[in-house]
Amino acid sequence: MSKARRSQTLRVPRPKELATILDHVRYAVTQFQAALLVFAHGTADPLAEAAFIVCEALHLPPDRFDVFAGARVTRDEQKKIFDLIEARIRTRKPAAYLLQKVYLRGIPFYVDERAIVPRSYLGEILDGELFAGGDASLIGDPYAVERVLDLCTGSGCLAVLAALRFRNAVVDAVDISADALAVAARNVAGHGLEDRIRLHEGDLFGPVGDARYDLIVSNPPYVDAAGMAALPPECRHEPPLALDGGPDGIAVVRRIIDNAGRHLTAGAGLLCEVGRGRLLLEEAYPEARFLWLDTEESSGEVFWLDAAQFA
Repeated sequence: MSKARRSQTLRVPRPKELATILDHVRYAVTQFQAALLVFAHGTADPLAEAAFIVCEALHLPPDRFDVFAGARVTRDEQKKIFDLIEARIRTRKPAAYLLQKVYLRGIPFYVDERAIVPRSYLGEILDGELFAGGDASLIGDPYAVERVLDLCTGSGCLAVLAALRFRNAVVDAVDISADALAVAARNVAGHGLEDRIRLHEGDLFGPVGDARYDLIVSNPPYVDAAGMAALPPECRHEPPLALDGGPDGIAVVRRIIDNAGRHLTAGAGLLCEVGRGRLLLEEAYPEARFLWLDTEESSGEVFWLDAAQFA
């Protein structure tokens, strides 16, 4: 039997002795580890993925898993959990695609295979003290932010987070993919932000003309050629357009930097995620004073350039 055929008929064991939610999470962790799955799509490890799948199957909030851990699972619920565990292993699809849901900063978003699974470090930065006002803030007064541009918006998650963070701002969200924008439209509507987020189809700054913004954010494609060739099966379910950053991984980032200055107001800045492209960018722009921002799970993968840098 071919590998493809074995993959289509794979079934994981379904032990009858599992009783509680915790039992099923523990069992899922064991199965995921044995299958050598990759976790980078909204969850960082087998335990987080297992809790996400089990709780979503039971319509429970994953962040309150401990409250329900000892509750017993019915037979119908158990079947649904086993089906999801089996599908995750058999298809190697990210759990977010199987459930069509992902959480970013605790906020739920719809996602399917038309858009990359949201997992940007920018969410933490937007949500943190760097945009809270005061002496350490990158932007002096969050309430003074009136226009935000989100480039390569994908599912629209960063545009939504920006609109929630900057309550007085209108957000323009741009993506070259009509399919991704259809997903973004669903998230914008789901969070009731149709009056504050405008979606534009096109290439980077093209759709916004000469507009200027108090903040530009972007999580662009930044995987280099070597990385694209070595993508794990989970990532191969995502749109390549949302991942491929050219031979060196910074082709799109360079275009953003080269044109951002014409679209920033005084005192504004560009917040951009670049993966492992830091050294290449510093070599390409030796006079730029990049401010590299660390998050709980990253170091030197997000930069800030203020408007003065583009003068």
